[in-house]
Amino acid sequence: MNQWRNKGKDATYTDAEIEERLQQELPQWYLEKGWIRRKYKTAGWKGTLMVINTVGHLSEAAFHHPDLTASYAFVIVKLCTHSAKGVTAKDFELAKKIEEVVMWQPGLEAHSALEGTPDDPRFKYLKYGD
Repeated sequence: MNQWRNKGKDATYTDAEIEERLQQELPQWYLEKGWIRRKYKTAGWKGTLMVINTVGHLSEAAFHHPDLTASYAFVIVKLCTHSAKGVTAKDFELAKKIEEVVMWQPGLEAHSALEGTPDDPRFKYLKYGD
């Protein structure tokens, strides 16, 4: 993982470097047409909006903005640094933060006072593990 620290924040990665780093750090993400991408499957419109709002908040806080595709039961997040015309460290860092927050399941954490979403279709909003 230290090999990635040698790149500057605006240096672009080759396709081979992107694929390797995704495999190591973000296995649910993939490279397609110059963007790193992730499809989040949701249980419906409520979940889709929650994912979009989460991604929006994190992106605005980072001042690095993805392209989003939304449908009833999924959100696709696409990251690429437009100014660098490629994938940079900024894209990987934001992807990691998005992944960490969107896929957070407090009910699985040991000794957590937070129970997590009940295993009941009425309350489901995100399809974990997909």
